[in-house]
Amino acid sequence: MSVNSPVDTLRLATAAGVSKATARTFPRLLVAAFLAGAYIALGGVLSIIIGFGFPEFSASNPGLQRLMSGLVFPIGLMLVVILGADLFTGNNALLVPPAMSRRIGLLAVLKNWTIVWLANFAGCLAVAYFLVYLTGLTASEPYASAVAKIAAGKTSSTFGVIFLKGIGANWCVCLAVWLALSGRRLGEKLLACEIPVMAFVALGYEHCIANMFFIPLAMMQGADISVEQMFVSNLIPATLGNIVGGALFVGAVHAYLNGKPIE
Repeated sequence: MSVNSPVDTLRLATAAGVSKATARTFPRLLVAAFLAGAYIALGGVLSIIIGFGFPEFSASNPGLQRLMSGLVFPIGLMLVVILGADLFTGNNALLVPPAMSRRIGLLAVLKNWTIVWLANFAGCLAVAYFLVYLTGLTASEPYASAVAKIAAGKTSSTFGVIFLKGIGANWCVCLAVWLALSGRRLGEKLLACEIPVMAFVALGYEHCIANMFFIPLAMMQGADISVEQMFVSNLIPATLGNIVGGALFVGAVHAYLNGKPIE
């Protein structure tokens, strides 16, 4: 099985980062980012339906639910990677190498991250409301209790814990993106998305875009969580942790290891 070398993968990542920061018009960036949020939300609802659909088995095997949720959640990143959508957490890594080599500026990076974060949120909310809440996919048991439990767990930890879990989540996600770039065939890219993302889900790390689906869905279904609590207790620390995990631990590290010295 022939794959791209780390140096070649960095070149591909740099080219992808430049394209994401400069090539798309504002309307196209909005659409691509909206779709990415929707894809992640689809993975999220599938992880609920499959992961919590066998309570009699998972009750005595707590790792089973995490494993099953982790196995199906990666469909969201697969769609993002293969179809070229714009995901905030993936862009955390991809825009760093071209910024380090001065092919794009810091302002372009921050502008892209801000627009994509907001549009990802819109995509997650659209799927949560129109395709899950209004259709009642998770309104009955055991799914209703599962959604409420997920959201409660995500908004009850300290800022520091969520931040650290955010680092872990996007380290895994961006490693998946990097591995997908190293693959040449569709199967290789899909497998690259599957394993690291399954790991972060099974480990219970915090992915801010996924949480833009899970927490609002719980609120729609009556969970006692305020908008302020959603942001302060989860989305803000998870986002900051995701930036560190993706931009520093993947984008910057691999640009340093495999790129030319900055002159």
